[in-house]
Amino acid sequence: MYNKRNMAVNHVKDHATIYIFMIILFLTGVIFGAIIVNSMNFTQKEELFFYLERFFGQIADKEQIDNNEILKSSFFYHAKYLLLLFVLGLSVIGLPIVWVLLFLKGLVVGFSVGFIVSQIGIKGLLLASLSIAPQNLLIIPVYIIAGSLAMIFSLTLLSKLFTRKISQPVFQPFGKYLTVFSLLLAISFVAAGLEAFVANEAMEMIIKSFYENH
Repeated sequence: MYNKRNMAVNHVKDHATIYIFMIILFLTGVIFGAIIVNSMNFTQKEELFFYLERFFGQIADKEQIDNNEILKSSFFYHAKYLLLLFVLGLSVIGLPIVWVLLFLKGLVVGFSVGFIVSQIGIKGLLLASLSIAPQNLLIIPVYIIAGSLAMIFSLTLLSKLFTRKISQPVFQPFGKYLTVFSLLLAISFVAAGLEAFVANEAMEMIIKSFYENH
């Protein structure tokens, strides 16, 4: 166990630049998402808020949303995203798409939180904290690690091509690559569970309390 932890620490140290780059890329996406919210005009915000209110109204009227359905759809979404990052890491040309996907992930988070807070204020911050934060505390590191690993593996293949060492076995690094992605997939299932059974319940409770106060 200690050996594995040591290997993980050494791996992060060796590729610290890539991990920092990916974190900065994600945070840039978050900032851009918030900027988009601020640059929207009043009419655009009103139109979007109309759909958000309608969604809130549906939640307030319904007894309960099926948690198992949320778990299933959330996990399949994460699984498809991770599979895409995994496949892109196997090809050198897929590297820019990995960057775009991670940037877009940050953009969506920044826009979602920014819009809810800008429209509902303190209540929006509470809603974002309890309904968006729980699963994202797990899934954001998963996507950053997945994107970083895809980049590392892609650059490893690239260096083998340029140094003409393609004959060297790639099965060992590929095996590790596959193992870590399988672990990330398992963590994404936990994140989907948090979304379905913690964040969803919290969101329903908060939205219903909004409507009761009205």
